[in-house]
Amino acid sequence: MSRKSRNDRLDAKEAAMAAEMDDAIDESGPDAGLILRAPKIAIIGRPNVGKSTIFNRLAGKKLAIVNDRPGVTRDRYEHGAKVYHQDITLVDTAGYEDMDGDSIESRMRIQTEVAISEADICLFVFDARAGVTSLDEIFAAQVRRTGKKVILVANKCESARAVAAGVAEGYSLGLGEPIEVSAEHNMGFEDLAEAMDTALEGVDLAGQYDEIAGVDPDNAPLRIAVVGRPNAGKSTLINTLIGKQRLLTGPEAGVTRDSVAVDWVWNDRRVRFYDTAGMRKRARVQETLEKMSVAETVRAIRFAQVVVLLMDANSVFDKQDMQIADLCEREGRGMVIAVTKWDTIENKSALAKSLREQATRLLPQLRGIPVLFFSGLTGRHLDRLLPAIEGVMENWSAKVKTADLNDWLKEKTQAHPPPAHHGRPTKLRYMAQTKSRPPTFVVKCSRHDALPASYQRYLVNGLREDFGMPGVPIRLIVRAGNNPYVEAG
Repeated sequence: MSRKSRNDRLDAKEAAMAAEMDDAIDESGPDAGLILRAPKIAIIGRPNVGKSTIFNRLAGKKLAIVNDRPGVTRDRYEHGAKVYHQDITLVDTAGYEDMDGDSIESRMRIQTEVAISEADICLFVFDARAGVTSLDEIFAAQVRRTGKKVILVANKCESARAVAAGVAEGYSLGLGEPIEVSAEHNMGFEDLAEAMDTALEGVDLAGQYDEIAGVDPDNAPLRIAVVGRPNAGKSTLINTLIGKQRLLTGPEAGVTRDSVAVDWVWNDRRVRFYDTAGMRKRARVQETLEKMSVAETVRAIRFAQVVVLLMDANSVFDKQDMQIADLCEREGRGMVIAVTKWDTIENKSALAKSLREQATRLLPQLRGIPVLFFSGLTGRHLDRLLPAIEGVMENWSAKVKTADLNDWLKEKTQAHPPPAHHGRPTKLRYMAQTKSRPPTFVVKCSRHDALPASYQRYLVNGLREDFGMPGVPIRLIVRAGNNPYVEAG
């Protein structure tokens, strides 16, 4: 097909979609405020055939962790993308294993089957260098029985002569003609996009709306990263909150590897949770894969607005927990300390009092941080978490008027003047807030380089207490005041 005819067809398709959208969003009807959901395309196949690399190519950025080891991807990883003018939702899945029982491979298989059931189109990927295996045949038979639209993708086809036999074997799967690509070398994706675009023409989304996107569309979702040590219960917590088994869980430590985003609506407000890999002590992190997982967790912290530091009630305020809290504070994130598995504790009131005291003593830079106790598995007292997050978000976004700040500064310096430097007084002349998230203040000062850190902490603690900003990082920048004699001299 020529580029001109293809563009004409795409323009006509875009116009038809716009008309369909206008019909779908009728402010007088019951579906007001909702938008048609984007078609879902799930990338499936056995382990180590290059699904995550294809996912990253189609998404246009490196999102999913890629490693030569089989079974790196475990959860369903979703991200928006485009096929020409069409918005889609890509779903990366775990490698299919023909396993039953309680093994992690069996739980991964269930997650993949859920992705297939929710998908409009499946990209079935096989390794053309290895050819069709018995596991490919078993999986292909199951996919055929679902009746889903399938595009067969032969990956690792950078050398056409070397993979000719393997590509030919793909016809035996009964899923149509294989499309040859090399995800690692970015080859063949124009043909794949053509096939996806053709398949999307037959996807009927009439009456299917994205309620997440339809709730308060003018406001971005509240981004919440759930972090902690391995096996603290992060995935279980999110599953309980949203009311379904969206994330892979299990008794094994280190189940989660990618940072998986999960959208949800709470009290008509959009929320996006980031489930993250557990963070161990740096000295114990030796394998490349774990290093990549930890890097993804750090990226999730930097992208989040509020961080939930999850701790096991049977092992609270470990040194690693303090290092994670310190990282969140340095990144300027709002934070909530959440103690889960509270149903396993007998003397709850005494331990709760002790832990709140420890939080004040061990995290003075986050004085007033909320400390919550609940069971992530049963959901008992879990209703306290989101209101606490909302309160932290409000404090993290706080803005103070300049006039109020300077009146406050005058009172503080009169009550407790800054120490003199070499017998000469230090004067704080002016104060203003330069930004929020986190609250950041600049104070103009004579001999600014001599203002002790202890006095700066005095000012920060006063700001936190007097202006109602408990539990969030506060930045104080001390700068030299303008000297009127510099220009004259």
